[in-house]
Amino acid sequence: MTDSGKPTLLVVDGHSLAYRAFFALPVDNFSTKDGQHTNGIYGFLSMFVNLLKAEKPTHVAVAFDTSRQSFRTRVYEEYKANRSESPAEFKGQIPLLQECLDAMGVPVLTKEDFEADDILATLATQGADRGFQVLVCSGDRDTIQLVTDDVTLLYPSVQGVSQLKRYTPEAVVEKYGLPPHNYPDIAALVGETSDNLPGVPKVGEKTAVKWLTQYGTLDELLERADEIKGVVGGNLREHLDDVRRNRQLNALLRDVEFEYEPEDLAVRPLDTQAVRDIFARLEFRTLLPRVFEAVGVEPEPVEPDVVAPTPVQAAPADLAAWVAQRSEETALTLTVVDGRPGRLGVATLTDVREADWSDDLAAALRDWLEGDAPKLVTDAKVQVKALRRAGIRLGGLVFDPLLAGWLLRPSLPDKSLADLVDRYLDEKLPVADPTQLVPETEGATPGQLAWFSLRVAEAQRGELPESVASVLTDIELPTLDALADMELAGVAVSKEKLGGFSAELGARADAIAQEAYAIIGKEVNLGSPKQLQEVLFEQLELPKTRKTKTGYSTDAAVLADLQESNPHPFLGLLLQHREATKLRQIIESLTVGIAGDGRIHTTYVQTGSQTGRLSSTDPNLQNIPIRNEESRRIRAAFEVGAGYETLLTADYSQIEMRIMAHLSGDPGLIEAFNSGEDLHRFVGARVFGVEPADVTPAMRTKVKAMSYGLVYGLSAFGLSKQLRIEQSEAKQLMLEYFARFGAVRDYLRSSVEQARIDGYTETIFGRRRPFPDLTSPNRVLRENAERAALNAPIQGSAADIMKIALFEIHGDLASRGLSSRVLLQIHDELVVEVATGEWDEVAEIVRVRMGDAADLSVPLDVQIGRGGDWDEAAH
Repeated sequence: MTDSGKPTLLVVDGHSLAYRAFFALPVDNFSTKDGQHTNGIYGFLSMFVNLLKAEKPTHVAVAFDTSRQSFRTRVYEEYKANRSESPAEFKGQIPLLQECLDAMGVPVLTKEDFEADDILATLATQGADRGFQVLVCSGDRDTIQLVTDDVTLLYPSVQGVSQLKRYTPEAVVEKYGLPPHNYPDIAALVGETSDNLPGVPKVGEKTAVKWLTQYGTLDELLERADEIKGVVGGNLREHLDDVRRNRQLNALLRDVEFEYEPEDLAVRPLDTQAVRDIFARLEFRTLLPRVFEAVGVEPEPVEPDVVAPTPVQAAPADLAAWVAQRSEETALTLTVVDGRPGRLGVATLTDVREADWSDDLAAALRDWLEGDAPKLVTDAKVQVKALRRAGIRLGGLVFDPLLAGWLLRPSLPDKSLADLVDRYLDEKLPVADPTQLVPETEGATPGQLAWFSLRVAEAQRGELPESVASVLTDIELPTLDALADMELAGVAVSKEKLGGFSAELGARADAIAQEAYAIIGKEVNLGSPKQLQEVLFEQLELPKTRKTKTGYSTDAAVLADLQESNPHPFLGLLLQHREATKLRQIIESLTVGIAGDGRIHTTYVQTGSQTGRLSSTDPNLQNIPIRNEESRRIRAAFEVGAGYETLLTADYSQIEMRIMAHLSGDPGLIEAFNSGEDLHRFVGARVFGVEPADVTPAMRTKVKAMSYGLVYGLSAFGLSKQLRIEQSEAKQLMLEYFARFGAVRDYLRSSVEQARIDGYTETIFGRRRPFPDLTSPNRVLRENAERAALNAPIQGSAADIMKIALFEIHGDLASRGLSSRVLLQIHDELVVEVATGEWDEVAEIVRVRMGDAADLSVPLDVQIGRGGDWDEAAH
């Protein structure tokens, strides 16, 4: 009830607000276990609950559109025709949102052939006439026309739906210069881009307001259009019919007939069990108490979350005796402080023990920690490294719930144990509030974290297919062990070499910039898209590129295409300046990453890709350009460290094409690899019908692009663009290729179809990647999924092979007592630091282990190089 004593009617545009919420909240952070996206629902309900709490309406309803078709599309077929199809992730959220509202006792209103705004207009008008104070919440500007002394519009800000601007008659006049009932007149003249209603050219809000102020009404203005002088007057006279049509369409109907009247919309009690059920399905645990609080309903008593056992504080000897008696899997959690152990907790499902780390504890637990007793650790690599710094090598690691969660959901991996507890146990991990000096809630202790980890693992094992469990046990956990040593070792890097190259690049960038300024006659910020748009498309009048939200695209790939089609000296210099600047940024990140020991200790992220490939961070070593003169300068700064003799580099030659040959069983490709002949020359000879010796460099380039393009679902259009040839020639090239290598085509087709049936692809070793979008009604999403599904088994198998080679080499070096060590894994390449006198043995280990990492129908070709730095060791 408002201060005036009137009842308050709140009417909300459901689809409008849910759509805004969808874009305001990251879609990847809101999905259920079965993949249902929920960000639009969650964002809408959060806003709606806040509204109920703040406004305390006595009557409430939410209106939705039934479809894009209405009486307005019959008047004007192009009405809203510019709107793209709703994202596939958004589809399906509206029915679930309506189910939530129904459980909350909120009427959901729809009307065939009308828009939600017409329902809002009807209820607002009826409500004001019948003594209600009306609140209209909508993201459609057409609803501004509804504002009166009794009707207030709550309009979401550009930040999303969390902030709502209140439009009273005074606020509308302040913003637009005219009262609310004139807003449709302004919109009729200016047009509504979102509704695909073109306005009068060169007429903006200021001009429209000036005319309406001068002539009083839109009708009077149109009657006296001949009096308007200049270009805009001529434009107005040419577009009178557009203005009249716009005004007809943007007028909201206030007399739509439907089953409810304002008095029927009194706030009703919610069905607490129904709300619980739907919120449980959507995994909205934190939202539930907010809903109950907002509507003033006492929630039914619920069973409290499972409480973790109270840890037993154990002396080192007692803890050692306790773990020694355990035959079952034991969970371990180690807090890490400045890279070293802080406090240790261990747990079974019924018992939790803890102790502060000390030399005595390390001595007491060493045999158990280094032994084969089965242990489970969440996010284990950080803790494994901390133990190694303390002189202990953890043994018996059999499960890491974070890795298991990623293998189950590679596209949406959980980032922490708290995420895993929420997903797999439907509970909340106790976490202390970092913003409070004295937290009201104590966080879980290390032992309790271990206990939660054990329970999460139990739930995950019920979902892990046997093949995926094997990938965890046989590939990811041994890889984790190798990566821990690589990160601790780091790689020696010359700060002097990087600094010298950076200075050169800086001078080069400055010189290029001065040349560019001379061409355009002024200085601009070459890194500012806005200033570049003005120079390129207004001053130089170059053809406009792809339209974006902030103008026309100025990204590197687009400008490279523009330079190819419309070369210009300024554009060429701009691209050179960007390349020099980008390289300097890479060098800066590397320089910052050099530790006190003169080495870079990058962090390898096992869960950073969907295919299984490793990624690198702090600093990122995988963004160094490959095989050009500039990259060689950067790689030359990566040197052999003190006490070692040389660097060894080893990489796989054409590994993805070799996997393609194996998976497809194509006799031509298999013959090419088994013959030892150059692959692309061999394929070129078959495709073009010539002898291998007669394959020209141009022919070889074409078939190479064709072969690798197939792995990534390249189309004839994409091939033509890549090779700068006609699309018809690209199509013919593909036909010729498949005529000679038909098994490749058959494999690619069948793999996507099988993935559509299974819902996932699988590597040679059993790693799975789900593809729910293969059955999406959204064509763009479906085709993107098809291209990714082509590549996933191939790239994923390559990742598995590299990991197997990595940990086998790492294991051999250790078991043979060699001092040499693996330092880097970048793309398909390994870098090993070789100790004095160990080259022959290390090179043989690397060659054998990489060559034997997978049993394929074609050989895995390994190329090895040697040198004092990474560049010199290239081959």
